[in-house]
Amino acid sequence: MATINVNGKPLATDAAPDTPLLWVLRDHLGLTGTKFGCGQALCGACTVHVDGQPVRSCVVPLSSVGSAAITTIEGLSPDRSHVVQQAWLELDVAQCGYCQSGQIMSASALLAANPEPSDADIDTALAGNICRCGTYSRVRKAVHRAAELLRAQVPAVAAATKAEG
Repeated sequence: MATINVNGKPLATDAAPDTPLLWVLRDHLGLTGTKFGCGQALCGACTVHVDGQPVRSCVVPLSSVGSAAITTIEGLSPDRSHVVQQAWLELDVAQCGYCQSGQIMSASALLAANPEPSDADIDTALAGNICRCGTYSRVRKAVHRAAELLRAQVPAVAAATKAEG
C-alpha cells in the first residue's frame, strides 16, 4: 500500500511500485482526465505536474513519486476557473479534445514559470504535446489569452491584499 499526494489530498493505492503513474491515476484512483496516448512519453496526452513540473505520467513509476505533489487536470481547478482553462473555453481550442488535458497542463506549467511567454516560448514548452487535429495555432492564442487573464488577476489580487491590510 502506498499513499501519494494527488491534487492536495493524500490518496492510498495498492498499485505495484513499478506501475506507471498514469495507470495509478486512471485505474486505481479514478482520475480519468489524464489520457493515455502512446505509452512512451512522446505525445504528451498523459501530462501531469509533479512538484509543479510537467511530466509524462505514462513513464513515471509509482515508486519514484514519493511525497511529491501531483496535480492532474482535475486538480488544476475544480470549476474550470484556472486562466488556462478559461482561455481554452473562450477560444474554443479543442477539436476532438483528446490531447487537451496534456496541452493545458503543459501550458499552465509554462505560465507558472513564465507569465509573459513569446510564441517561441510557447512552441518550445508545448513541443512534446501532439495534437492530431492540428489545433496548434488555437493553442498558442489560448496561452497568450491565459497570460492576459493572469496579468489581469495580479492587480485585482494586489488591490484586495492592500484593502485587507
